[in-house]
Amino acid sequence: MSKAFIYDAVRTPRGKGKKDGSLYETKAVNLLATVFRAIKERNDLDTSKVEDAIIGCVTQSWEQSGDIAKAAALQANYDDNVAGVTLNRFCGSGLEAINQSAAYIMSGQVDLLVAGGVESMSRVPMGSDGSALLTDPDMIASHYMVPQGISADLIATKFGYSRDTLDEFASESHKRASHAWESGRFERSIIPVVDPNGIPVLERDETVRPLTTPEVLAGLNPAFEQMGSMAGFDDVAIQRYPEVERINHVHHAGNSSGIVDGAGLVLMGSEEIGKQLGLTPRAQIKSFGIVGAEPTIMLEGPAPASRKALAKAGMDASDIDLFEINEAFAVVPMRLMEELKVSHDKLNVNGGAIAMGHPLGATGSIITGTLLDELERQDKTTGLISLCIGGGMGIATIIERV
Repeated sequence: MSKAFIYDAVRTPRGKGKKDGSLYETKAVNLLATVFRAIKERNDLDTSKVEDAIIGCVTQSWEQSGDIAKAAALQANYDDNVAGVTLNRFCGSGLEAINQSAAYIMSGQVDLLVAGGVESMSRVPMGSDGSALLTDPDMIASHYMVPQGISADLIATKFGYSRDTLDEFASESHKRASHAWESGRFERSIIPVVDPNGIPVLERDETVRPLTTPEVLAGLNPAFEQMGSMAGFDDVAIQRYPEVERINHVHHAGNSSGIVDGAGLVLMGSEEIGKQLGLTPRAQIKSFGIVGAEPTIMLEGPAPASRKALAKAGMDASDIDLFEINEAFAVVPMRLMEELKVSHDKLNVNGGAIAMGHPLGATGSIITGTLLDELERQDKTTGLISLCIGGGMGIATIIERV
């Protein structure tokens, strides 16, 4: 079996995903083309050698519909022979793109690809594509489907995570992200977004708030309490989990991931193509895992997906130097830390989506690059990336520096 290598990884800054966000005037195809161009220019890449572009995008409607992977390749002036496919595994889409690319390379069927993701949440609102998981009454009733925020609060209630501990985790995310930016830890991978005249539109993540403290967060109202009581979702969840007498609504805007715009891209290939093109490998894909999870509680997938990837690699969690676990809600990485016995000083050391935002289809590829940069900075060897996924799934990937 061939080895799958990561040769480069880049991302845009993440902009606030609303009309007053800095990236609101930038279409998704242009966000994605920005990182396509950067990969080409940084590596003096002969794009005729790139066989495919595999891109994650969750809300594939309006200007994000169709095959935005191929559209961005054209927009970035890649060779016409570059194919493109856009996939949707909800929040895991960006990492799924990397894993599918690795599988192609390992099988020997493809030698060079770009993989990543994009999401313009300011221009294409989440949920605007419709979904049976969200809108079909029969499915919702028969499978006890609830919004993700209710699921996060259900996990916190079932396993005893308090509002105070979640807020402390969220405050630390902002503190770490701010320190990472001030220390230049993101400089290698960040590609500024510019307007058609080349004037910078956004050069750093827009939602980091270094003055966020647990005391500040304590003043925010629970985001899902009214939804749970008035819309009846608490009752739906309790039907599935009758051992929970009532749901404690402990998540809010400050300890949940931010809605943002952004894109990320990874250059991947075989050892042979790297030698042919004079590329230096930075990491190897060791293993990956995907699992389904119970759809009401929904967000518990990262731990079993990580265990699956660890088993495939013949490793234990203690063998991993650094972890990047998407902070969809504060309880998600906290639950993984408890289940896998991972110390917080090894997880999300430069902050996460609570501080910098979660551009759905792009996040998996973004945090892969963040992890690789940090492994190199600390001169560490192995890292694990994982995300929870809507509808009840989890995804994980283990990388090893070359």
